[in-house]
Amino acid sequence: MTVEELKEAVLALETEEKKAFVLAALPELGKDLAKEPGFLGQLLPIFLGLVKEAGIDMQQLLQMASLMAGQQK
Repeated sequence: MTVEELKEAVLALETEEKKAFVLAALPELGKDLAKEPGFLGQLLPIFLGLVKEAGIDMQQLLQMASLMAGQQK
């Protein structure tokens, strides 16, 4: 399956299925991809764009990150 075919298949899912896919796949993908030099730098603008589209400002994002970091201890 090509990247384009995979993308089309995922985009054809219903919203709840897309959410389930992202939540299931991203942690596993992230483990491998975080080891790649420069990849997180490519991913960060996409993530920040999603945050902006959701209406969350950077201060809110930092507060959320701080709370999550405290919970992981």
